[in-house]
Amino acid sequence: MTSLTDRKNAAIAKGVGMTTQIYADRAENAEIWDKEGNRYIDFAAGIAVVNTGHRHPRVIAAVKAQLDRFTHTCHQVVPYENYVALAERLNGLLPGDFAKKTIFATTGAEAVENAVKIARHYTKRSAIVAFAGGFHGRTFMGMALTGKVQPYKAGFGPMMGDVWHLPFPIDLHGVSVADALAALDRLFKADLEPTRVAAIIVEPVQGEGGFYEAPAGFMAALRKVCDAHGIVLIADEVQTGFARTGRMFAMEHHGVAADITCMAKGLGGG
Repeated sequence: MTSLTDRKNAAIAKGVGMTTQIYADRAENAEIWDKEGNRYIDFAAGIAVVNTGHRHPRVIAAVKAQLDRFTHTCHQVVPYENYVALAERLNGLLPGDFAKKTIFATTGAEAVENAVKIARHYTKRSAIVAFAGGFHGRTFMGMALTGKVQPYKAGFGPMMGDVWHLPFPIDLHGVSVADALAALDRLFKADLEPTRVAAIIVEPVQGEGGFYEAPAGFMAALRKVCDAHGIVLIADEVQTGFARTGRMFAMEHHGVAADITCMAKGLGGG
């Protein structure tokens, strides 16, 4: 008899990795039951997606209500009110005493791609500064911004150009906030004039990089640098957004408002 794993190996490209061989049958709140009836506590939450737990009653009710009305029209062709209402609500949740607007995309990587496009078009500049250990998606621009060769960049050839990486301040690795800011200053002096930088993109807590929180003062220092040079500050809150750190967005712990915020995962609740 062919096992489910055999079927998966025959049907799905091996580039889609699997952390476990547990095949989910059903889930409720923080628990998953597999096809054999074994019960597990789910600490992964779909990689920071089901922030309110599996099958939260309000999420289920909202999905069912929408299915009873329509599934898709393409907002650019036939718009609908709840698209507008969600944008209004998100604009109200984000920090910062300035007017905000929202666009919706399909994935976190697409949100990052569009953030870069917006920053480049707005500033008429091309360079993007990112950080070692950061993760911003598996598209080509996402890979370029990501500060890890393995497992994301290896074997895919040249990345998108004009992306510059700096050390992320992590005390455990011997990199202080002063070290990271000094590296940024050296970059501006040696290789990249700040007037050519469109954006600095940063995760307030690095996820794939090892769950390292930006130290106190670092986000505020980046905000100051961006303000001084007309650089757009992009907060990648794809993993940290929607109260995963105790505040709606992780940058709020630092008293900082980004110019552009990328969000996904917990936004959809699964």
